[in-house]
Amino acid sequence: MTSIPFLPRRHVLTLLGLSPLLLAQPALATSAATLGFPELYGKISVLGLEFSAKVRELDGKDVVMSGFMAPPLKAEATFFVLTEIPMSICPFCSSDSDWPDNIVVVYLDEKQTFVQPGTRIEVSGRLEMGSWTDPETGFLSRLRLRDAHYWAV
Repeated sequence: MTSIPFLPRRHVLTLLGLSPLLLAQPALATSAATLGFPELYGKISVLGLEFSAKVRELDGKDVVMSGFMAPPLKAEATFFVLTEIPMSICPFCSSDSDWPDNIVVVYLDEKQTFVQPGTRIEVSGRLEMGSWTDPETGFLSRLRLRDAHYWAV
């Protein structure tokens, strides 16, 4: 006869106590692809930066990216800029030709408290490519994550 493993009551209570923390960690859909900054653009031509085949394939799909939050323009913003390296200023540009190849605009699904510059974060959201000007701020973006959320790593 095999015995059923016994879990002491305190272990069960600890697991139950930790379950909200485990559930609070953003659940990543198994279909979410990881996308890195070096994978954003395929080449630079006389017409400027060209999106990579991977970005074109993932357009409209959920992705996870890792990077740093550029300092937000205001504390109540529902968006920020994800950068490959820590930055001390917000890197918005005025035209497609000025657009850096190592930033992505992140539009949050709800307001979150921003993290300190230099803190590595992961962001999950729906990838959207192509030039777009935010009607509220007038800022231009070439790549965006929509309905996004983030967490410190």
